[in-house]
Amino acid sequence: MSIISNSLKRIKPSPTIAVTQKARELRAAGKDVIGLGAGEPDFDTPDNIKNAAIKAIRKGDTKYTAVDGTPALKKAVIKKFKRENKLNYSIDQVTVGTGGKQVLYNAFMATLNKGDEVIIPAPFWVSYPDMVLLAGGKPKIVKCTEQEGFKLTAKKLKKTISKKTKWVILNSPSNPTGAGYTKKEIQDLAKVLTRNKKIYVLSDDIYEHVRYDNFNFFTIAQIPKLKNRTLTMNGVSKSYAMTGWRIGYAAGPKDIIKAIGKIQSQSTSNPSSISQAAAVEALNGNQSFIKKRSNAFKQRRDFVVKSLNRIKGISCLKPNGAFYVFPSCKGLLNKKTKLKTDTDFVQKLLEKSNVAVVQGSAFGLDGYFRISYATSMKNLKKAMDRIKYFCESLI
Repeated sequence: MSIISNSLKRIKPSPTIAVTQKARELRAAGKDVIGLGAGEPDFDTPDNIKNAAIKAIRKGDTKYTAVDGTPALKKAVIKKFKRENKLNYSIDQVTVGTGGKQVLYNAFMATLNKGDEVIIPAPFWVSYPDMVLLAGGKPKIVKCTEQEGFKLTAKKLKKTISKKTKWVILNSPSNPTGAGYTKKEIQDLAKVLTRNKKIYVLSDDIYEHVRYDNFNFFTIAQIPKLKNRTLTMNGVSKSYAMTGWRIGYAAGPKDIIKAIGKIQSQSTSNPSSISQAAAVEALNGNQSFIKKRSNAFKQRRDFVVKSLNRIKGISCLKPNGAFYVFPSCKGLLNKKTKLKTDTDFVQKLLEKSNVAVVQGSAFGLDGYFRISYATSMKNLKKAMDRIKYFCESLI
């Protein structure tokens, strides 16, 4: 009899982390691998944020804090939501966790009962379904096509809702596609949700500041009738290049926030006191660098999309935000190439060309692959040349 719990049999390790680890191992073995799997900005954390952390260390702010975040950080989060999203929250409506992933995990653990359904638009971030499964819930995957811009429509949402639906997840701009929901699209979804008063919305806004082409960010909590049924998650990892600092936060209904704190009190307890001090400076300090970095990401996006669309058998939509593209490789999955699936494609690409990407099936939509362009233009140019040569060798 195995000592491992049955709940772990329902899930699998993160495919994106697996690809990143594989790339590391190949590099360690002397291979010239270009890793395009990690969703991590290649920019450094700004100096003012680092200095705030150093100051906190020297002041002795190295003790336990309140389980779900310091008052200073919660106040900074409240200011952020008011300043950028015109949303008003009280301090007991805010929680801070060890990264956005923990906030989401805690939310599901705190609210899901066996059989509760969570609607997840696909393509989705790889961790959503597994977190739902670990919490005893049931993921209801809704495939959103390329023709739909990889976005959930009001019609599909209405069709998927059942008596067991507890949450709907929205991620804009999205991982893995970079697709962003317009205000009109959010409003259309909201019309469906306001008629179903027992359903809550989990809005993952982690890529809020990484957006292009004058795309106007709008979050569903800004719909007055849904604010009290929306948990809005965000963090400092992507916008401020603070992935390793592990700070995520959320604002929403008091009862959910309290329940999240209860879960956290019996698991990790408080996030790092030093990281919280740094996050206060991130949210309250100079924000001008964000636009400059988004402009750099935009240049990379434009280059990658243009390069991919020049490759026979590959097609790629231009995303609104984040730092991913989600190109189709369906034109190369046939008898001639001997590739049957997107997994075959990415494995052969790594084997033959030393470029690491992630298969679309890991995100819930077959026939695609995800590229993270959060790396240097030098690496991207080499990678696009290798992908082109590999694809042409198949035809």
